[in-house]
Amino acid sequence: MPLSDRIPYQALVDRPKLTLPDGKRLAVWVILNVEEWRMEGPMPRTVLPPPMGQPLIPDVPNWSWHEYGMRAGFWRQHAALTSRGIPVTLAINGHVCTSYPRVASAARDAGWEFMGHGFLQGPMHRLDDQRKAIFEAMDTIEAFAGKRPRSWESPGLTETDETLDLLREAGVEYVADWVIDDLPQDIETPHGLITTIPYTVEMNDITVYALQQHDSEIFLTRGKRQFDRLYAEGADNARVMAISIHPYITGVPHRIGVLEDLLDYVDGHDGVAWMTASEIGDWYRGQIG
Repeated sequence: MPLSDRIPYQALVDRPKLTLPDGKRLAVWVILNVEEWRMEGPMPRTVLPPPMGQPLIPDVPNWSWHEYGMRAGFWRQHAALTSRGIPVTLAINGHVCTSYPRVASAARDAGWEFMGHGFLQGPMHRLDDQRKAIFEAMDTIEAFAGKRPRSWESPGLTETDETLDLLREAGVEYVADWVIDDLPQDIETPHGLITTIPYTVEMNDITVYALQQHDSEIFLTRGKRQFDRLYAEGADNARVMAISIHPYITGVPHRIGVLEDLLDYVDGHDGVAWMTASEIGDWYRGQIG
C-alpha cells in the first residue's frame, strides 16, 4: 500500500467534537530540537556557502554555527522555558545523551519529555539499517532518561515505507512527522496503532529564518496570527498548535527575545493548555476511545 494511503483523508470540518481538559480550547506544544552534527561528514544544514562553491570537510564554520546552539543558545531557551513553567518536548538525537550530557541532563532535570529524533542527525533514507538505528536511539534515551520515549520525530521529518512499522515495533506511540492536520490521526501498523501529533513546518524557526531568511519579528507576527486563528477555531472544536525551535536558530542573542515574546503572548490566554507530545496523544486517544 502506498504510504499516503495508510492515512485516510479526513476533512477537519468533519472531525468529531473533542474537548480539552478544564475547558481549554487550544493545546500548544513546544518542540526543542537538539541534534548532533558530526564534523567529519557533510553538514545537514548550512548558513555559509562553501568557498568557490566547493563543499569542504571538515566544514568548520557551518559545524560551529550549530555547535554555538548546543553551547550557548540552548541555555537561553532553557531559561526562557523553565522560568515560565512551560512543558517541553525535547526532540533529541539518541547520541546527544552521550555527546552532550550537560544538555540532556538539564532537560531531564527540568522534567521535559524526551522524544526520539533519530540516533544521529540525518535522513532515515540514508540509514544502512533503519531498524537498528531506531532501536539504538530508543534504547539510549531510555537508559539515560529512565523511561522509554513514547513519541518520535524523524530527522528532517523523513520516512521510508517501513519507518512507521519499525517505530511502533520499537515502542513509539506518537509521531510528529506528518504535518497534515490540526488534530491527531491514527495510522494502522502491524504492531498496533500509531498516532500523528500535529507538528509544523510553518511555525518552525528553521523555515522562518534559515530557509525563508525573514527578519526576527516575522516569527512573532506569524506565531501570533497562527495562534489567533487556531484559538478562535478552538471555541468550536479543539485545536493543536506546535512551536518548533532549535538552539542555533532562536537561541541566538538577536532572536531569543522574539521567542520569549511569543511564549508570553500565548501564555496570556486562559484557553491554552500547554502540553507535551505524549500528553496530546493520550488526550486524543482518551477522547476517541
